[in-house]
Amino acid sequence: MSTLNDLNTDTDRDLNTNTDRDADAATGTVGAAPDLLYSEAEDDLRAAVRSLITDRADLPAALARAESGAPYDTALWTSLAAGIGAAGLLVPEVLGGQGASHREAAVVLEELGRAVTPAPYLTSSVIATQTLLALNPGSPRSAGSAAAGELLGALAGGRTVAVLAVPLSTGPDAPLPTATTSGGVRAVADATIADVLLVLGDDGLYAVETSAPGVTVRPGTPLDLTRPLATVTVDPAALAAGTRLTDAGTGAGGAEAAVRHGLLAGAGLLASEQLGLAEWCLEETVRHTRERHQFNRPIGSFQALKHRMAHLWLEVVSARAAARSAADALATDSPDAPLAVAVAQAYCGRVAVHAAEECVQLHGGIGMTWEHPAHLYLKRAKSAEIGLGSTGSHRGKLATLAALPAPGAPAA
Repeated sequence: MSTLNDLNTDTDRDLNTNTDRDADAATGTVGAAPDLLYSEAEDDLRAAVRSLITDRADLPAALARAESGAPYDTALWTSLAAGIGAAGLLVPEVLGGQGASHREAAVVLEELGRAVTPAPYLTSSVIATQTLLALNPGSPRSAGSAAAGELLGALAGGRTVAVLAVPLSTGPDAPLPTATTSGGVRAVADATIADVLLVLGDDGLYAVETSAPGVTVRPGTPLDLTRPLATVTVDPAALAAGTRLTDAGTGAGGAEAAVRHGLLAGAGLLASEQLGLAEWCLEETVRHTRERHQFNRPIGSFQALKHRMAHLWLEVVSARAAARSAADALATDSPDAPLAVAVAQAYCGRVAVHAAEECVQLHGGIGMTWEHPAHLYLKRAKSAEIGLGSTGSHRGKLATLAALPAPGAPAA
């Protein structure tokens, strides 16, 4: 009875803490704890996305499409983007979207990561969308803002795919290239399926259709077959013929500020994709070690393997906390969002790679075969680890934001 009473007391205390946290969030109190739990609406969204992917994008089908060199399933994307409405989660209702938040978008990315689904959700529905939202779309003050609002409506409805023309490895604080330079921009994710490119020019940010004369999208050979990369080149004449969304500048509403806003959101939500990937790898490894027998015992009963999977479970749980914290900070427009994103990316990338490596190794010989999907997860984890900024760059950013001196550096 005492144990039960203690549990009830702890539960009441947790509920009171949650109530206080919600009150702090509602009043804008600085220091309010992030909400790491999933709401009922988020759980319903997860169930819908998982059901869709299970029905139309199972792993054998994903592997077959990856082998064919055409990994995208346009029917699946239409159902996800327009049918479920996932493409418009971050777009306000007045612009034709769902008016949700980064928390819901994070749930979608978790499920896409679990199935390593080839879909331009991160690049179009998060990065490009957030870049456009930073331009004050729909404002009558400029034609660029009005054009951004129209493009957001098309993105939210799943009718158009837009991609920011920067390398996948570009972090929120990295130098930004322009597609008009000699050789173009390499390693642009999902450019092969894009209808519109958001291109940085010397005088601002432009929206350029991929079908326009002078625009070249040349597919490359990526490590991750489920996230194709391409080299994008835009002639100066093609750029000038595009729609100028905003002028150059680092201030609010400027091209650089908008792009960095989109990259920050992308980096924060990429952690949720990495979380979903790591969770699948752990679950699949536990399932395999329960079913695989040696010496008349499940190999999962061996202490050495138990310890490895227990350690991995702790890492995945910590990754979930980091990813949810980043999503919540972005959703609430917290001033600590850059810090939360840096923490998430400094941690989740490594966890995803470790989970995929353990999945391959603990599956034994079958994990080394092409027919088993473990290699898809390892390749996605490795490419995502350097996506939107490397782990090292995010650790450096974290050290700067938290005022942590480097080893051997003199104290401030």
